[in-house]
Amino acid sequence: MRKTIFILISQFISLLLFSQESSIASLNIRGFKKTKTSFIENVITSHAGGVLDSVQLDKDIIRLKRLPLISHASYQVFYSHKNSYNVFVNIEENFTLIPVVNVWTATNQQFAYKIGLYDFNFLGKGLEFGGFYQNNGYDSYSINLRAPYLFSSQWGIAINHQNWSSEEPLYFNEGSSNYLYNNKSFEVLGLFEYNFNHKFQFGVNFFTEKYKYLTGLTSDDIPINFEIDKILFKLIYDLDYLDYNYQYVDGFRSLLYTQFVTTNNSFQDKFFIAWNDFFYYKQVGKKGNWANRLRFGLSSNNDSPFAPFSVDNNLNVRGVGNIIDRGTGVIVLNTEYRHTLIQKGWFAMQSNIFVDAGTWRNPGGRLSDFTKSQNVKIYPGIGLRFIHAKIFNAVFRIDYGYGITENASKGIVFGIGQYF
Repeated sequence: MRKTIFILISQFISLLLFSQESSIASLNIRGFKKTKTSFIENVITSHAGGVLDSVQLDKDIIRLKRLPLISHASYQVFYSHKNSYNVFVNIEENFTLIPVVNVWTATNQQFAYKIGLYDFNFLGKGLEFGGFYQNNGYDSYSINLRAPYLFSSQWGIAINHQNWSSEEPLYFNEGSSNYLYNNKSFEVLGLFEYNFNHKFQFGVNFFTEKYKYLTGLTSDDIPINFEIDKILFKLIYDLDYLDYNYQYVDGFRSLLYTQFVTTNNSFQDKFFIAWNDFFYYKQVGKKGNWANRLRFGLSSNNDSPFAPFSVDNNLNVRGVGNIIDRGTGVIVLNTEYRHTLIQKGWFAMQSNIFVDAGTWRNPGGRLSDFTKSQNVKIYPGIGLRFIHAKIFNAVFRIDYGYGITENASKGIVFGIGQYF
């Protein structure tokens, strides 16, 4: 008996000492035309000569599917020799040279348009580069460069320059006024990917704001025309557990935005602003997708018409109108069910049923403002999505929202990309 136990223990120790882990004999990346092999190898952690780990390969595939340049990815493993295996990573590239064309009616009832061009795989190295020109009665433009893996698989940089002009409503207790608003900014951000699920962006934005009075009420506390230089410090934390399968999304994501703005003037103080977007997606059957976004945000509670959180069609509540109010706090829930009606090769069409609900804290108000009926907006609605599966973010959406709360409106909202 003792001899038998001794033999078993010896065999167990030998197994621990002499067993060999399976390894990757070769790593082959297939299916790309524009993308450089070196870029893909820099993004994923699996490599030739390394340990064959199915869990790590699964993570690498999810990481690749999150890239704008890839519509889908998978892998295959084939026996090579001894404990070595050949790994094949199969990639379906997106078309990433994307034009930007938008037409709408601006707040000032001017015919407005926006044209631009972005490449989300610039030089085949996963760089995002492009810009736009906009005219809504006033000229605006932006130039953007984003290189998330420029220095290594963890470190990158983003550089943005924008000159934005628009007619903006400012709200007072007695009413509102319209100002021509101009923001000229230059921003530099560091991009850090701590690991597969945790990413950070941090940096500084130098900008100059100009306000020129146009129409409406005036206030002794606010000049008719003024110019302010500001510095904005930014930190973004991205907790990402999403998995993509063409137009379907599954999982959870949390995006935290924090900003601190410094300024020197008599009517605007330094202020802090933070908001968190919580996303939850669930694929329902083969053709359904339930999508949710919960936003909670607060800022310094200054009693000022320059409150940072706005109530707007294109940001939070479909059908409500363009910048109909502002606040120093926000709670918004967007929930929708997307169902694929047509799936033919590269083309898909989805129907959409949604409810957008939100409430705001008034500038200088209290947290109890969130419960006041006049601040609550609830807009159910329906929509359609037209999707090109081989072009990044090629989702044309149209939604119709109908308000059911106090002083509600209704309206159609167009856009590119899913609403959230």
